[in-house]
Amino acid sequence: MVIATALFFVNVQFCMAQKSELSIPHAKFDFPIVDFQHSAWKTAGRVDVDRNWNGSASTAGRKMRIQLLWSETALYVRFEAVQNEPLVVNDKPQLAKKTMQLWDRDVCEIFIAPDKNEPRRYFEFEVAPTGEWIDLAIDLTSGKRVTDWEYRSGMESAAKIEKNRIVMAMKIPWTAFGKKPKPGEIWLGNIFRCVGVEPDRGYLAWQPTMTEMPNFHVPEKFGTFTFVR
Repeated sequence: MVIATALFFVNVQFCMAQKSELSIPHAKFDFPIVDFQHSAWKTAGRVDVDRNWNGSASTAGRKMRIQLLWSETALYVRFEAVQNEPLVVNDKPQLAKKTMQLWDRDVCEIFIAPDKNEPRRYFEFEVAPTGEWIDLAIDLTSGKRVTDWEYRSGMESAAKIEKNRIVMAMKIPWTAFGKKPKPGEIWLGNIFRCVGVEPDRGYLAWQPTMTEMPNFHVPEKFGTFTFVR
């Protein structure tokens, strides 16, 4: 009981200390999302994720780094993840349209709520190591999750697999959100990674959702994205 109480205290302390703000710098020029080495990425806002959805420490072999930029036309997101285990991906990936059930395989995700006063309406974007993607519009305002499966964001995706590392990126036009942020504006959201297979599947979260079972759809735990220029 003493050990359990101590572990609970550590988790609570971690959640209180976890940085929940991320500044997103402005990029003067747009660039192809397949250009993983573009100089603009050196100025991007970045955060390392090494915690599971419940606040516990993830294994070192599953941690990831996220970088974000915004331009006059789009939001850029780059995921770089350690990959020391077999990939869980489609044998025959298709990139021309969204891939349903992508979340059942290895994937990185970002949830974004453009209206900070209503975080229960948000958008979900996923990209896999194969370059496959999915975009969804989510509405939790009724107390039940309502998903727009036909949502079309116009997002672009790219990915490459290297030794012990995967790199994925997405470019999401502002038309996907129905608005473009102004300098200093704050949006809400969270960032995740699903990796591996059960019973040891990993569910990493920038802002741990602290649910009993893995669950990313907890807007009350969203962090803040501040667009700076």
